[in-house]
Amino acid sequence: MKKLTTIVLLGVGLLTAVSCTEDLQLSPTSTITANSFWENEQDVQGGLNSMYQWFRPQAASNLYIWGGARSEEMSYGLQASEGLERYFENTIDANFAGPDWLRLYTTIYTANLALHEIPDIAFTSEDDKNRALARAHTMRAYVYFMLARTWGNVPLVTEPIEGIQGEGSTGKPQADVSEIFQLIKQDLDAALDLFPDDSFPTCRCTWSRPAANALKGNVYLWTAKRMGGGESDLQTALTALQEVQSANVGLLDNFDDIFRYDNKGNQEILMAVHFEDLESGSMYNNLMYVRNDQIPQNVTQESDSLLGLGGGLNRWGPSETLRNQFTDDDSRKDASFVEVEEVAGNDTTLYATAVRKFRGFVNESGRNFMDDVILYRYADVLLMIAEAKNALGQDPSTEINQVRQRAYGDDYTDHVFTNGSQEANDEAILQERLRELAFEGKRWWDLVRFGKAFELVPSLQNRQGQDYLLLWPIPQSTLSLNGELEQNPGYTQE
Repeated sequence: MKKLTTIVLLGVGLLTAVSCTEDLQLSPTSTITANSFWENEQDVQGGLNSMYQWFRPQAASNLYIWGGARSEEMSYGLQASEGLERYFENTIDANFAGPDWLRLYTTIYTANLALHEIPDIAFTSEDDKNRALARAHTMRAYVYFMLARTWGNVPLVTEPIEGIQGEGSTGKPQADVSEIFQLIKQDLDAALDLFPDDSFPTCRCTWSRPAANALKGNVYLWTAKRMGGGESDLQTALTALQEVQSANVGLLDNFDDIFRYDNKGNQEILMAVHFEDLESGSMYNNLMYVRNDQIPQNVTQESDSLLGLGGGLNRWGPSETLRNQFTDDDSRKDASFVEVEEVAGNDTTLYATAVRKFRGFVNESGRNFMDDVILYRYADVLLMIAEAKNALGQDPSTEINQVRQRAYGDDYTDHVFTNGSQEANDEAILQERLRELAFEGKRWWDLVRFGKAFELVPSLQNRQGQDYLLLWPIPQSTLSLNGELEQNPGYTQE
């Protein structure tokens, strides 16, 4: 393995190391050269930092595109959409295929490198060594889970092959998606055996045992419902998700507090991708807000109060379909989005919509969209527990009502969930996930997992039976880098 490639890759980790927690801090006296790479704990920390740093640009934009954009959550905004409409209109094709997987494989490369090198490095604490290995296993599992849900069959790379972090070509053909999930499950089992305890880093922005259990539950729900895993996988999912409950996690009293910039690493968060002022670029809500000079002077007082100082570009915004799923007594409504309304005489008209959930912070430079991108939080776990219970024929009421009680507060008695048929329960759980997890990059994958994409996404309702649309096309640019790849069925050009 060439040392130069490794120096460049891990140098990025050192230069951009997240500073919010002791787990991601590096001594300024450390210098890494070709001769010293991957020789001590400090080098390992730099390597793991680079793993998170390579992933952060994916979380900044692509994670929402792959996980949410093709659902019914978004529609047109005030600005030119610049192709974003291809996602919610579901007109993607081989020429407009969305983001490629190049940097996902860069993250995998870094995880592979860590798993290859760490076993031979001496650590002061065996727990620290095991935790480092566990984090690399979990990150690789998470990224392959993204790949498998998005494209199905993808190249399977488990060794630190050098070319993939540069041009994104593995030179390998796609493996069957079942092989990908086999590795994902093996990685998660290895990680859960290695994590020494249920502790979290201060920022909750590196992988932990509770977060790995949340991921495991998510994975096994997917394989139970999409890959014939059946009752066995459902029970495995439920057990993993319930294990999360023994950790230091809980629902915050105020839904809006979960997402505030000055409340990162709160008790509801299991795993988030960290964004920091002066350290990283903006996350995806900078394209979902309203530019300050585009806010009309005659907006309603309520709109003005909810929106505050504008910022970003409103290239797309919350759809009418999504907004209609919320009642006015649901505290998640105002915390999640704002309907910007104008007043003209006695008439009030809708001017724009914007996402408030990740509204960042305001300083002398304006509004800054630096909120962490949350991968897993406790309410998500509760609703996955409800989903697993219902699929196993158990009563999901307890978990659904915990989420609703926080959402409706004093009006909760009007929204108490009562156990019904399995089909009715599934419908309620899926709708609750929409209201609870809107704009968090979950909705598209939820719809696919529940088998409801063609029923609930307006742009797919006349395309029943075109199941190839549940996967994404592989970009032509990616195919041109690797002659071993085959386009996903349904997207092949004549």
